Amino acid sequence: MEKIKFATVWLAGCSGCHMSFLDLDEWLFELATHVDVVYSPVGSDLKEYPEGVDVCLVEGGVANEENLHLIKEVRKRTKLLVSFGDCAVTANVPAMRNMLGGTEPVLKRCYLELGDVTPQLPNCPGIVPPLLDQVRPVHEVVDVDIFMPGCPPPASRIKATLEPLLRGEKPVMEGRDMIKFG
Repeated sequence: MEKIKFATVWLAGCSGCHMSFLDLDEWLFELATHVDVVYSPVGSDLKEYPEGVDVCLVEGGVANEENLHLIKEVRKRTKLLVSFGDCAVTANVPAMRNMLGGTEPVLKRCYLELGDVTPQLPNCPGIVPPLLDQVRPVHEVVDVDIFMPGCPPPASRIKATLEPLLRGEKPVMEGRDMIKFG
């Protein structure tokens, strides 16, 4: 049996979903017999998202131009995209900055008002990726195939989502165990 090309992506979020993924503990060995991890922030230094990915778990909201570019590439190059965790599903905590009303107030608050020794706005290109006016959940930017909420989703939910995918089936995302937020 050919292995599934598997990826995980981290956008604007805390990495808690990836930490929960690592909580799969011994089952990660079983997973490794079925997948080739072709892209991930966990243990990979790949800079370019590859072509022909079968399944990708995307953590985090879309908050800046780098996130926007990456998620569009991920969607083009992935057969099945899973919105992984509350930040990807709803934009959650990263979207709290939306209440400030745009990028300028966000940058002023972060770098000037809360600055310590030498408050200043980052003005050299490449230091801070240009922010989007609003943080958006993944499905508002690209089509999503499966929604896996949770902050973070527990390892049991991640496993229950992935196991059917390994068999070529779509997981049933119903009931408290599979769709509870928070």
